Amino acid sequence: MAADAASTPDSRRVASLAPLPDHSNVDTPWWQELWRRHAHITTPLRARGLQCDIEFGLSAYIVRVSLPDDSYLIIGPPQEPSSERPPGDPEGWIATREHPDDPSLFEVLYDSAPSDDPGAPQRPEARHGGSAQPLIEAINHRLAQLGLLPHPIVPGESPHVHSAQPTPQARDVPSTPDAAPVYVYGDALRALTDRLNAAASHADAAALLHQILEPTDGLLAQLGEFFEAAGEKAKEAEEDDGFDLSYDLADAAAEIRNLAEVLHVAEDRMRALTPLVPAPRLSSTPARAPSLLPRGLPPAQPRHTR
Repeated sequence: MAADAASTPDSRRVASLAPLPDHSNVDTPWWQELWRRHAHITTPLRARGLQCDIEFGLSAYIVRVSLPDDSYLIIGPPQEPSSERPPGDPEGWIATREHPDDPSLFEVLYDSAPSDDPGAPQRPEARHGGSAQPLIEAINHRLAQLGLLPHPIVPGESPHVHSAQPTPQARDVPSTPDAAPVYVYGDALRALTDRLNAAASHADAAALLHQILEPTDGLLAQLGEFFEAAGEKAKEAEEDDGFDLSYDLADAAAEIRNLAEVLHVAEDRMRALTPLVPAPRLSSTPARAPSLLPRGLPPAQPRHTR
């Protein structure tokens, strides 16, 4: 509505997240776990009004994104050969655009997967590996060119910033007696923490720290902006406590920015670390790897993708 647009700072329309897919798996713990592991991919796309789903491809789980022209995106790890990496944390991402009724419409939007052929030229994005931010930026850029973003990027806005602002009344999962609330941004950070726990090297861990500590678009910088904005919002209240609250929120913003300054070299220090040589194991019994997903997953039905 026009009134909503006029009341938005800088006349920016605040977009709500696109709805969850409409199928029975949404209520199951195994699907919700997969959804959580892919939140760093689905959340920024849903913020642009794009509906996402999680499916099984040839050998790994993928994100399927419906587009306004009835085409769709397939975002996932390389399907052949299969990988032992956990869902949502591949060595690289491949994003393609396809159409169910037009086989000639096939486009590779992004491919950061490592090549098995050392002599084959790699795409420029291969240097990003499994990082989600460059993937989302490339998708946003291409879909904006095609006019396929329901919530376009506002000029001057960083294309990977989540513009979504769910209403307090909205639940991100269907209302069921036993369903717990889903915290989209907390889940996205939890997914980042999972990737940090699974990082194969200190360099990979440093790259994830960069997501938090980058001084302009990193999480701490944006969190400081968030609390500062919350303080300004509190001042709009008639009650005197609004000003008291605004001071508390401004102090929180300052502390967060101070933390970012204190940790500004943590990324470089992490990258410079040398891994410990593991001690020899005393037991001859091989350790059993923990299950990546909840038990009781139904047999995956292969889906042919290009």
